[in-house]
Amino acid sequence: MVFVGMDHGTTGVSFTILSSSQEGGKPATHFKIGRDELSKGEVSAIDELSKRVELDSIKLMVITYAMGDGLTTIKPLNKVNNRGVLSIGGAGKVTGGGTAVYSEIENSDIPTLLLPGLHKKIPCLDPRFKAAYSHHASAEKISISYNAYLETGWENMIVADISSNSVTMLIQNGEIVGAMDACLGAMGVIHGPLDLEMLRDIDDGDKTANECFSHAGAVKIAEINTKVSDAKDELLEMFQKGDEKAELAINTMIMTIAMEIWGLVGISDQIDGIVLTGSMGAMQEPVDFFGSLKEYLGNVVSVVRIPPTSGSMGSAQIAQDIYNGKKNILGIIVESYDP
Repeated sequence: MVFVGMDHGTTGVSFTILSSSQEGGKPATHFKIGRDELSKGEVSAIDELSKRVELDSIKLMVITYAMGDGLTTIKPLNKVNNRGVLSIGGAGKVTGGGTAVYSEIENSDIPTLLLPGLHKKIPCLDPRFKAAYSHHASAEKISISYNAYLETGWENMIVADISSNSVTMLIQNGEIVGAMDACLGAMGVIHGPLDLEMLRDIDDGDKTANECFSHAGAVKIAEINTKVSDAKDELLEMFQKGDEKAELAINTMIMTIAMEIWGLVGISDQIDGIVLTGSMGAMQEPVDFFGSLKEYLGNVVSVVRIPPTSGSMGSAQIAQDIYNGKKNILGIIVESYDP
């Protein structure tokens, strides 16, 4: 039996193929397709998937798409309206690549479920988080948290996904109870919080909210204005060359992420540990981002890293567990479907 997970990320769409035979230790298969390739129609996600697995052998696929704010449950794709979103605006750069993949999967015969995002209508979230923030995290953060949950066995933890943006989730008693989205707290490479200067730029009509949000991370400090897909590499290259702006950008990222994590620690009932992931959060080379952030955190609780494939891997693990009868994923209800 084969299960597939998809992570609709900022720089590309990632897939994990997980076979039940892999319980003996055989590694899962991961691949990623860049957003630029997808938006230009240069590659087909289903074709790429079919090169690696017989499509008829896929028992269940779980995917994510954009903010996921139009859903409150894990829902069969054939029952989803408007791709599970209320609006595509105001959430970062839109290229159309993820939409193309969604349409391909929707038109295939692969049984597929769609994950919701974390927002104020999700029942398991703490009422105080829902009162404070309309949106908490996009759908792949559920996948990432589930992978962290399976990898660590921790019932009470904080999971920080650090890459183009930084989003931190709080899990208590095996359920997601809150999260801090990228526009609220910590910086990522691309995205970050909308501060007063940006709000004034928006009010004055100098920039859109999207333009501000998509240049509020480390790129703002390092003065990087390249394509989203190239920004991280340029930042790291500058850092390795000793560029002071790049050093300040990375150190500021780390500081804001530590602030966000400690903030969630402060309101939690219990924390078994902290999980760092994402292309930056799990990074040890060429920059030891993980180690530098761990220095802020590790003197009180355990801090571990999981690979940046955690989004698609978690989706595949969710697919496998739902197929085997699981009805609840970290507090998110699974709607019935025909396997």
